[in-house]
Amino acid sequence: MFVDSHCHLEMEDFDRDLEKVLKNCVDEGLEYVLTVGTEESYFEKVRSLVERHPFIYGAVGIHPHNAKDFSERTERVIREAAKHPKIVGYGEVGLDLFKNHSPREVQEKAFVRQLGLAQELGLPIIVHSREAKARTIDILRSEYPSGYGVIHCYSYDIAAAREFLDMGFFISIPGTVTYKTAGGLRDVVRFLPVDRLLAETDAPFLSPVPHRGKRNIPSHVKITIEAIAKERGVETRELAPLMRDNFVNLFLNNPRKDGS
Repeated sequence: MFVDSHCHLEMEDFDRDLEKVLKNCVDEGLEYVLTVGTEESYFEKVRSLVERHPFIYGAVGIHPHNAKDFSERTERVIREAAKHPKIVGYGEVGLDLFKNHSPREVQEKAFVRQLGLAQELGLPIIVHSREAKARTIDILRSEYPSGYGVIHCYSYDIAAAREFLDMGFFISIPGTVTYKTAGGLRDVVRFLPVDRLLAETDAPFLSPVPHRGKRNIPSHVKITIEAIAKERGVETRELAPLMRDNFVNLFLNNPRKDGS
Protein backbone atom coordinates (compact mmCIF):
# COMPACT_ATOMS: atom_id res chain seq x y z
CA MET A 1 0.00 0.00 0.00
CA PHE A 2 2.91 2.41 0.61
CA VAL A 3 4.44 4.57 -2.13
CA ASP A 4 7.62 6.59 -2.21
CA SER A 5 6.77 9.17 -4.85
CA HIS A 6 10.30 10.60 -5.11
CA CYS A 7 13.75 9.20 -4.39
CA HIS A 8 17.15 8.84 -6.06
CA LEU A 9 18.11 5.17 -6.08
CA GLU A 10 20.45 5.80 -9.03
CA MET A 11 22.76 7.96 -6.92
CA GLU A 12 26.13 6.70 -5.74
CA ASP A 13 24.89 6.62 -2.14
CA PHE A 14 23.15 3.32 -2.95
CA ASP A 15 25.85 1.64 -5.03
CA ARG A 16 27.28 -0.42 -2.17
CA ASP A 17 24.02 -2.02 -0.97
CA LEU A 18 21.32 -1.34 -3.55
CA GLU A 19 19.92 -4.86 -3.58
CA LYS A 20 19.57 -4.83 0.20
CA VAL A 21 17.75 -1.49 0.05
CA LEU A 22 15.40 -2.81 -2.63
CA LYS A 23 14.69 -6.00 -0.68
CA ASN A 24 13.82 -3.78 2.27
CA CYS A 25 11.30 -1.95 0.07
CA VAL A 26 9.56 -5.22 -0.71
CA ASP A 27 9.71 -6.48 2.86
CA GLU A 28 8.21 -3.21 4.16
CA GLY A 29 5.30 -3.30 1.74
CA LEU A 30 6.18 -0.54 -0.74
CA GLU A 31 4.00 -1.00 -3.79
CA TYR A 32 5.62 1.67 -5.96
CA VAL A 33 8.82 3.69 -5.91
CA LEU A 34 9.64 6.55 -8.28
CA THR A 35 13.36 7.11 -8.82
CA VAL A 36 14.22 10.50 -10.29
CA GLY A 37 17.29 11.03 -12.46
CA THR A 38 18.46 14.62 -12.08
CA GLU A 39 21.30 14.72 -14.60
CA GLU A 40 22.22 12.92 -17.80
CA SER A 41 24.83 10.70 -16.15
CA TYR A 42 22.06 9.02 -14.13
CA PHE A 43 19.58 8.32 -16.92
CA GLU A 44 20.99 4.92 -17.88
CA LYS A 45 20.93 3.79 -14.24
CA VAL A 46 17.30 4.88 -13.99
CA ARG A 47 16.48 2.83 -17.08
CA SER A 48 18.25 -0.21 -15.67
CA LEU A 49 16.42 0.07 -12.34
CA VAL A 50 12.96 0.28 -13.87
CA GLU A 51 13.64 -2.64 -16.18
CA ARG A 52 14.95 -4.92 -13.44
CA HIS A 53 12.36 -4.18 -10.76
CA PRO A 54 8.61 -4.23 -11.44
CA PHE A 55 7.71 -1.87 -8.58
CA ILE A 56 10.17 0.87 -9.62
CA TYR A 57 9.25 3.61 -12.08
CA GLY A 58 11.41 6.47 -13.27
CA ALA A 59 11.61 10.12 -14.19
CA VAL A 60 14.29 12.08 -16.03
CA GLY A 61 15.11 15.77 -16.19
CA ILE A 62 17.79 18.32 -15.41
CA HIS A 63 17.84 19.60 -11.82
CA PRO A 64 18.26 23.37 -11.37
CA HIS A 65 21.70 22.74 -9.87
CA ASN A 66 22.70 21.34 -13.26
CA ALA A 67 20.79 23.83 -15.40
CA LYS A 68 24.05 25.12 -16.86
CA ASP A 69 24.49 21.69 -18.46
CA PHE A 70 21.11 21.73 -20.26
CA SER A 71 21.58 21.86 -24.03
CA GLU A 72 20.04 20.73 -27.29
CA ARG A 73 21.99 17.51 -26.92
CA THR A 74 20.56 16.96 -23.42
CA GLU A 75 17.10 17.53 -24.82
CA ARG A 76 17.65 14.83 -27.42
CA VAL A 77 18.83 12.41 -24.72
CA ILE A 78 15.75 13.17 -22.61
CA ARG A 79 13.43 12.64 -25.58
CA GLU A 80 14.97 9.23 -26.16
CA ALA A 81 14.85 8.25 -22.47
CA ALA A 82 11.20 9.32 -22.21
CA LYS A 83 10.18 6.73 -24.81
CA HIS A 84 10.58 4.01 -22.21
CA PRO A 85 7.14 2.93 -20.93
CA LYS A 86 8.28 3.05 -17.31
CA ILE A 87 9.60 6.61 -17.52
CA VAL A 88 6.45 8.24 -16.16
CA GLY A 89 7.56 11.73 -15.06
CA TYR A 90 9.69 14.65 -16.15
CA GLY A 91 11.96 16.04 -13.49
CA GLU A 92 13.01 17.16 -11.26
CA VAL A 93 13.23 20.66 -12.70
CA GLY A 94 12.74 24.14 -11.32
CA LEU A 95 14.54 26.81 -9.34
CA ASP A 96 16.95 26.62 -6.42
CA LEU A 97 17.88 30.10 -5.25
CA PHE A 98 19.30 28.80 -1.99
CA LYS A 99 22.45 27.15 -3.35
CA ASN A 100 22.60 28.79 -6.79
CA HIS A 101 24.84 26.12 -8.32
CA SER A 102 23.71 27.47 -11.68
CA PRO A 103 23.08 31.19 -12.28
CA ARG A 104 19.48 32.29 -11.75
CA GLU A 105 18.90 33.31 -15.36
CA VAL A 106 20.29 29.96 -16.55
CA GLN A 107 17.98 28.10 -14.14
CA GLU A 108 14.97 30.04 -15.38
CA LYS A 109 15.78 29.41 -19.04
CA ALA A 110 16.24 25.66 -18.48
CA PHE A 111 13.08 25.52 -16.36
CA VAL A 112 10.93 27.16 -19.03
CA ARG A 113 12.36 24.99 -21.81
CA GLN A 114 11.80 21.81 -19.83
CA LEU A 115 8.23 22.78 -18.96
CA GLY A 116 7.59 22.99 -22.68
CA LEU A 117 9.32 19.68 -23.32
CA ALA A 118 7.33 17.94 -20.59
CA GLN A 119 4.09 19.15 -22.14
CA GLU A 120 5.23 17.98 -25.57
CA LEU A 121 6.11 14.53 -24.20
CA GLY A 122 2.90 14.30 -22.17
CA LEU A 123 4.71 13.69 -18.88
CA PRO A 124 3.72 15.16 -15.50
CA ILE A 125 6.29 17.66 -14.28
CA ILE A 126 8.16 17.22 -10.99
CA VAL A 127 8.97 20.69 -9.67
CA HIS A 128 11.89 21.53 -7.38
CA SER A 129 11.52 24.95 -5.76
CA ARG A 130 13.72 26.22 -2.94
CA GLU A 131 13.80 29.84 -1.80
CA ALA A 132 12.03 30.68 -5.06
CA LYS A 133 8.34 30.64 -4.20
CA ALA A 134 7.10 33.73 -6.04
CA ARG A 135 9.19 33.22 -9.17
CA THR A 136 8.24 29.54 -9.40
CA ILE A 137 4.55 30.43 -9.21
CA ASP A 138 4.96 33.16 -11.83
CA ILE A 139 6.74 30.87 -14.28
CA LEU A 140 4.29 28.01 -13.81
CA ARG A 141 1.30 30.29 -14.28
CA SER A 142 2.68 31.71 -17.53
CA GLU A 143 4.40 28.65 -18.99
CA TYR A 144 2.58 25.62 -17.59
CA PRO A 145 -1.10 26.48 -17.05
CA SER A 146 -2.22 22.84 -17.00
CA GLY A 147 -0.65 22.24 -13.58
CA TYR A 148 -0.09 18.61 -14.55
CA GLY A 149 2.45 17.44 -12.01
CA VAL A 150 3.69 17.69 -8.45
CA ILE A 151 5.50 20.20 -6.27
CA HIS A 152 8.13 17.94 -4.78
CA CYS A 153 9.60 18.16 -1.28
CA TYR A 154 7.17 20.89 -0.27
CA SER A 155 8.64 23.59 1.98
CA TYR A 156 6.39 26.63 1.59
CA ASP A 157 3.27 27.87 3.39
CA ILE A 158 -0.49 27.41 3.02
CA ALA A 159 -0.85 30.49 0.83
CA ALA A 160 1.59 29.09 -1.73
CA ALA A 161 -0.01 25.65 -1.48
CA ARG A 162 -3.33 27.23 -2.38
CA GLU A 163 -1.71 28.77 -5.48
CA PHE A 164 -0.25 25.45 -6.59
CA LEU A 165 -3.51 23.62 -5.94
CA ASP A 166 -5.44 26.20 -7.94
CA MET A 167 -3.16 25.45 -10.89
CA GLY A 168 -3.89 21.73 -10.52
CA PHE A 169 -0.70 20.44 -8.90
CA PHE A 170 -0.29 17.64 -6.40
CA ILE A 171 1.90 18.41 -3.38
CA SER A 172 4.42 15.94 -1.99
CA ILE A 173 5.39 15.94 1.67
CA PRO A 174 8.94 14.87 2.69
CA GLY A 175 10.31 13.48 5.95
CA THR A 176 10.95 17.01 7.21
CA VAL A 177 7.34 16.96 8.42
CA THR A 178 8.67 14.97 11.41
CA TYR A 179 11.14 17.71 12.45
CA LYS A 180 10.39 19.83 15.51
CA THR A 181 10.84 23.01 13.48
CA ALA A 182 8.31 21.98 10.81
CA GLY A 183 5.18 23.44 12.35
CA GLY A 184 4.35 25.35 9.18
CA LEU A 185 4.62 22.22 7.07
CA ARG A 186 2.33 20.37 9.45
CA ASP A 187 -0.20 23.17 8.99
CA VAL A 188 0.02 22.57 5.24
CA VAL A 189 -0.49 18.83 5.76
CA ARG A 190 -3.73 19.49 7.62
CA PHE A 191 -4.85 21.94 4.92
CA LEU A 192 -4.24 19.87 1.78
CA PRO A 193 -7.14 18.02 0.15
CA VAL A 194 -6.55 14.30 0.39
CA ASP A 195 -6.83 13.79 -3.37
CA ARG A 196 -3.77 16.03 -4.02
CA LEU A 197 -1.48 14.58 -1.36
CA LEU A 198 1.68 12.55 -1.94
CA ALA A 199 4.57 11.48 0.31
CA GLU A 200 8.23 11.03 -0.50
CA THR A 201 11.62 10.34 1.02
CA ASP A 202 13.87 12.22 -1.42
CA ALA A 203 16.31 9.47 -0.40
CA PRO A 204 19.21 9.52 0.22
CA PHE A 205 18.39 12.97 1.64
CA LEU A 206 16.09 14.31 4.39
CA SER A 207 15.69 11.28 6.64
CA PRO A 208 12.73 11.57 8.99
CA VAL A 209 13.02 11.38 12.76
CA PRO A 210 14.31 9.08 14.29
CA HIS A 211 16.78 8.59 11.40
CA ARG A 212 17.63 12.25 10.88
CA GLY A 213 21.29 12.75 9.99
CA LYS A 214 21.61 9.28 8.45
CA ARG A 215 21.12 8.14 4.88
CA ASN A 216 17.47 8.03 3.93
CA ILE A 217 15.94 4.97 2.23
CA PRO A 218 12.59 4.53 0.45
CA SER A 219 11.00 2.41 3.18
CA HIS A 220 11.23 5.39 5.53
CA VAL A 221 8.29 6.84 3.61
CA LYS A 222 6.12 4.84 6.01
CA ILE A 223 7.28 7.11 8.84
CA THR A 224 6.32 10.18 6.84
CA ILE A 225 2.89 8.77 5.95
CA GLU A 226 2.30 7.89 9.59
CA ALA A 227 3.18 11.47 10.59
CA ILE A 228 0.83 12.86 7.94
CA ALA A 229 -1.97 10.60 9.11
CA LYS A 230 -1.45 11.67 12.71
CA GLU A 231 -1.64 15.36 11.76
CA ARG A 232 -4.83 14.76 9.80
CA GLY A 233 -6.41 12.72 12.58
CA VAL A 234 -6.85 9.53 10.55
CA GLU A 235 -5.42 6.03 10.63
CA THR A 236 -2.41 5.26 8.46
CA ARG A 237 -4.23 2.25 7.05
CA GLU A 238 -6.98 4.61 5.82
CA LEU A 239 -4.68 7.26 4.36
CA ALA A 240 -2.01 5.14 2.68
CA PRO A 241 -4.34 3.61 0.04
CA LEU A 242 -5.66 7.06 -0.89
CA MET A 243 -2.14 8.37 -1.34
CA ARG A 244 -1.29 5.30 -3.37
CA ASP A 245 -4.24 6.05 -5.65
CA ASN A 246 -3.03 9.64 -6.07
CA PHE A 247 0.33 8.36 -7.28
CA VAL A 248 -1.31 5.97 -9.71
CA ASN A 249 -3.64 8.65 -11.05
CA LEU A 250 -0.83 11.14 -11.62
CA PHE A 251 1.99 8.96 -12.90
CA LEU A 252 0.62 5.61 -14.08
CA ASN A 253 -2.87 6.31 -15.45
CA ASN A 254 -1.56 8.86 -17.93
CA PRO A 255 -3.45 9.27 -21.21
CA ARG A 256 -1.17 12.10 -22.35
CA LYS A 257 2.16 10.35 -22.84
CA ASP A 258 3.36 10.07 -26.44
CA GLY A 259 0.65 12.46 -27.56
CA SER A 260 -2.21 10.04 -26.97
